[in-house]
Amino acid sequence: MSLPYLVAAEPVEDETIVNRSRFICYLSPCQSNEMAKEFIKQIQQLHPQANHHCYAFVSSHPLDSQSYGFSDDGEPSGTAGKPMLIALQGSNIGEICAVVVRYFGGTKLGTGGLQRAYGGSVRQALRLLTTKTKIPMVHKTLACQYTHINDVIHVLEKSGGNIISEDYQIDIHLEIALPETMLDKFTAQIQTLSAGQIELQNP
Repeated sequence: MSLPYLVAAEPVEDETIVNRSRFICYLSPCQSNEMAKEFIKQIQQLHPQANHHCYAFVSSHPLDSQSYGFSDDGEPSGTAGKPMLIALQGSNIGEICAVVVRYFGGTKLGTGGLQRAYGGSVRQALRLLTTKTKIPMVHKTLACQYTHINDVIHVLEKSGGNIISEDYQIDIHLEIALPETMLDKFTAQIQTLSAGQIELQNP
């Protein structure tokens, strides 16, 4: 079961200077890998003269190992994207993409220096980030009699859910969304009020 988690609410831009190299960190909300890649492309177009456009993203729950990506973009392997990803995962914030643009200042930083610069750039930008709580929702359908609809809506609203669509036929067919953490309780309540007649189905 997915518990509520923090997500990025607004974009952030923050710049640091390390040995005359400019590191500009951009953070942005992203709900999919495609959105992350589109944001990365925008920053590349914004800074066409930069030496590197390194990135890391987590596009869903912060602990979801299937929804992240990173790139060193020409920096030595493991010195940019991975430290950036570690900084994002360490924040326990999901649905976020970080791009760090580097303008080389003439002094090489070495492997450790690069790791500190890229990871530190993201951590510093994260301090400026506003977040909001995302509650994972599940979608279900159900059919109920007209005599039950008011009770179903009441229980749904108490559970923090909402109606996505409704179709009034012989019975009332609803598609609903409700917090994943409330699914078992909601199911039990509507089973009780309908004497077992209402069953939740997957859409």
